[in-house]
Amino acid sequence: MKNYLFPILVILVLSLALIRPSFLLNWEGLETSVLIVPLLQIIMFGVGTEMSLADFKGVVQMPKGVLIGMLCQFSIMPFLGFGIAKLFGFSPEIAAGIILVGSSPSGLASNVMSYLAKANLALSVTMTACATLVAPLITPFMMSWLGGQFVEVDFLGMMWSIFQIVIIPIAIGLLFNHFLKGKVSWLDRIMPIISMAGIILIIGVITANGRDSLLEIGLLLVLACVLHNGLGYLLGYFAAKAAKMDEASCRTIALEVGMQNSGLASGIAVQMGKIGTVGLAPAVFGPLMNVTGSLLASFWKNRPQS
Repeated sequence: MKNYLFPILVILVLSLALIRPSFLLNWEGLETSVLIVPLLQIIMFGVGTEMSLADFKGVVQMPKGVLIGMLCQFSIMPFLGFGIAKLFGFSPEIAAGIILVGSSPSGLASNVMSYLAKANLALSVTMTACATLVAPLITPFMMSWLGGQFVEVDFLGMMWSIFQIVIIPIAIGLLFNHFLKGKVSWLDRIMPIISMAGIILIIGVITANGRDSLLEIGLLLVLACVLHNGLGYLLGYFAAKAAKMDEASCRTIALEVGMQNSGLASGIAVQMGKIGTVGLAPAVFGPLMNVTGSLLASFWKNRPQS
């Protein structure tokens, strides 16, 4: 049951958000949306405690894979998001949310799926680390270029948001890992639990805030996210194949491209003051990509890499 605990809890919280949104919107006068950014910062700190400078050594050891993966990451998904938003004719802020997901870097979920798929885990970790590092520049740039056609985008404000939500907490986590790793064992034990609980709460709060919009366009948004996610896997895989990468690296690049840091996208939506509209696509994309990623990893796990 431990393997299914996370998706079960996500389904329960989503159900609560749709049936009784008030329970997740306000806790005795506290607007729960103000908790999203601090929760993301705690989660990113936890990510930092699991990272080290060694995660970047793949840039030197396999530069071709990292370069191809990064190019795919920040071209395929933003333009797919833009095309899908146009195709479905969503309202401007919903469309901007889809583009925001596509413009975000990959997250730790892709590393887990690469491990399960017996893909190139070292390349996956390096790509995630590098994508996170360049996100404060590339994500606002892609959003200004593509998302700016739907909503007003504050480039510098978004850059600062990403620094606050991702870069600063990860940097503190890296320092913690370097100086205190193993010396605070209780923190190592509880961080995964805190991260899981934080992600579930964030999904619930965003869904509750955007309940009316989600009920109106729910199935269409789910379909759009399925297309975005699935085409990301497909195009990432065949782009790597065209570049003559080995099978393990092709699988890794597919997962890195198709799986985005939807938590970061949610945090940016909160900072934009559009949690119930721009924040909807990240809230749908996040749980969905974990399901599809798990299925794809299971499929690849027992297939030969030849």
